[in-house]
Amino acid sequence: MSETNRIENKRELTPELDIEKEVVAFLNYKEGGYIYIGIDKDGSTVGVSDVDDCMLRLKDRIKHNISPSAMGLFDIAEEQRDGHSIIKVTVASGIEKPYFKTKYGMTPRGAYLRVGTSAEPMPQEQIDRLFAMRTRNSIGRIVSNRQDLSFEQLRIYYDERGKRLNDNFKRTLELLTDDGKYNYVAYLLADENGNSIKVAKYSSIDRCDLVENNEYGYCSLIKATKSVLSKLDIENKVAATITPMERIETPLWNKVALREAVVNAIVHNDYSFEVPPKFEIFPDRLEITSAGRLPESLTREEFFNGISIPRNKELMRIYRDVELVESLGSGIPRILRAYGEDCFKFTDNFIRITLPISAHDSAHDSAHDSAHDVGSVSKAIRTLVTCIEGEVDRDTLQSLIGIKHRTYFRSTYLKPALDEGYIEFTLPDEKQSKLQKYRLTAKGITLKNSLTSNN
Repeated sequence: MSETNRIENKRELTPELDIEKEVVAFLNYKEGGYIYIGIDKDGSTVGVSDVDDCMLRLKDRIKHNISPSAMGLFDIAEEQRDGHSIIKVTVASGIEKPYFKTKYGMTPRGAYLRVGTSAEPMPQEQIDRLFAMRTRNSIGRIVSNRQDLSFEQLRIYYDERGKRLNDNFKRTLELLTDDGKYNYVAYLLADENGNSIKVAKYSSIDRCDLVENNEYGYCSLIKATKSVLSKLDIENKVAATITPMERIETPLWNKVALREAVVNAIVHNDYSFEVPPKFEIFPDRLEITSAGRLPESLTREEFFNGISIPRNKELMRIYRDVELVESLGSGIPRILRAYGEDCFKFTDNFIRITLPISAHDSAHDSAHDSAHDVGSVSKAIRTLVTCIEGEVDRDTLQSLIGIKHRTYFRSTYLKPALDEGYIEFTLPDEKQSKLQKYRLTAKGITLKNSLTSNN
């Protein structure tokens, strides 16, 4: 495997090897990169004799010899290649550039940048410019408005993974500012806080008919994350189709992509806005909205190519510790594999992921609804739904059904269908408008398809 602008090969980790320089160069590079230990300059695999010891020394050197902290910005993993064990170090591009070797500070001897296949000293002018641009509103620097925080929930999650938090965990997990106060990361992870994540459910395809509104929070962000995942797992109903050969089960949303989208939205949310991510379930889709735009140094093309610049490296590190995040840069490719680039929408202040219920899944749901729900729907609603094609005004609907009395039509047909989410207004903000019409919701379309198939 040859070296490239994103790949650096090292035969072995020795005290003389300046591994910090290579890591710093990738941290300062807009695309990050990979360092392989156990592969020589020619690309030949030689392997690593003591993998565990090498990984431990790597982590220790990166952790203690690089500033700002690179924790949460790198992964170290063992791989097998050509019958040998090698080590792969994944380094993400950081948002607190310039990164540098702590011993030499922000000088060309300490700060490096990846140029081609080598790590080159960064000119002092560039160092000064990057430092001036450095993001100063990161949640690691924001002081918590509460300093009476406790972390029993966090201890439990670490204990569950066989990891113990020692007496110095507040410092090692970067929960403190430089002057020793709890930061906003600590606030989010504390047993009690004012942060809450909403999961809303609507019966219509717009936001007019809210049928369920749940809040998960005021507790450790990890606990809130697990609660949101559990709720959406319940909502991700499995539809079944019986064939002569087998029973085919299909969830509403791809389970792997759903989990990645949820965790990604929570970990990368810009909490400096003091706006948590939100999750909204519609009859035809799930929308996940998180605060914040793409990092300034990351283009959409790079984002879709799997380049990772963690917004909240402290959260990323802890979520990896408790195994809510698998590895750097793995989430977006898994979402794209299932739903493609069109599921992402970027604005100046928000990023939204839309996971649709596919036509295949809707067909399953129609069959399911036909078998279980149609009989419980009133005859009036069934009659009304059958008559609607596209957008229809009230007079036309009354004429099609043969009802002349407006009050009776409204109370028996129109209002129940609206209340139960089978139809919706075309002008929800102008309900008395003369131009008002009605159309089927996704729920109404499902009912109509069921009625048609039954007939």
